Amino acid sequence: MKITHYLYNTFQVEEGGTRVAIDPGQFFYLFDWRSLIPEEEWSTISHIVITHGDPDHHWQSDRVAEASGAPVVCGIGLTKTENGQTLVIDPRGKELKSWIPFDNLHPLDVGDSIALDDVTFEAVRTVHGPIEVSLLGFKIRKEPGPGERTGLGAMGFKIRLGDKSVLNLGDSVFLPDWDGLRPTVLMIPIGGLGQNTWTMDVEDALQAVERIDPEVVIPCHYNVPFLWKRKIAIADDAEFKRGVKALGKKCCVLGAGGSVTV
Repeated sequence: MKITHYLYNTFQVEEGGTRVAIDPGQFFYLFDWRSLIPEEEWSTISHIVITHGDPDHHWQSDRVAEASGAPVVCGIGLTKTENGQTLVIDPRGKELKSWIPFDNLHPLDVGDSIALDDVTFEAVRTVHGPIEVSLLGFKIRKEPGPGERTGLGAMGFKIRLGDKSVLNLGDSVFLPDWDGLRPTVLMIPIGGLGQNTWTMDVEDALQAVERIDPEVVIPCHYNVPFLWKRKIAIADDAEFKRGVKALGKKCCVLGAGGSVTV
């Protein structure tokens, strides 16, 4: 199984002819606005997973789905039903004003699972933390919840391909109910701001690794560029890697476009 990381929480998982895209979002830095997954790869994708509706996770999902014809799996909170039709929050829409249909859509609630071709998806409870950003000396804080686009539809997914599995937790804060999930590979955010803000930080993520008990850990969603800032969601991946090693696990730190085979 080959795993490629495209920064933020965007990954591709490949096994044989299967290519699962996780969070096909957008890269936003200065004048460099582009798809995190290169457009030339869109048509090769066999399955799409969306962990929540933020732009760095969801911005290109409808376009990738159209280019590939792939089924789309998401949390039920990312959808609504209108006139008997299931709609998804518009990837590029403002706030909660626009919703669009997706072909071959599969919304899951916590504990639900679905087999699509040779891949099984199981929905795992996650909670997106509040976002806090400093702007011109002021702190702007957004709390996920009713009526708020930030973190909409947050859901983690355990994805099984053959005899291996990956667990992606999106932008979750630490939750104590992940005991014993035991995936082959855990993709976990480490760039939180502490006190359950945004995502887990290094300390929280190490607690999660101990509870989840994976074989391999890949840190994500940290030290990324955004708008005019070269790095946000600051974290020390060397410290995290040492902590993972102390727990007897393997840690793979992947740069933009970096891959590992497990």
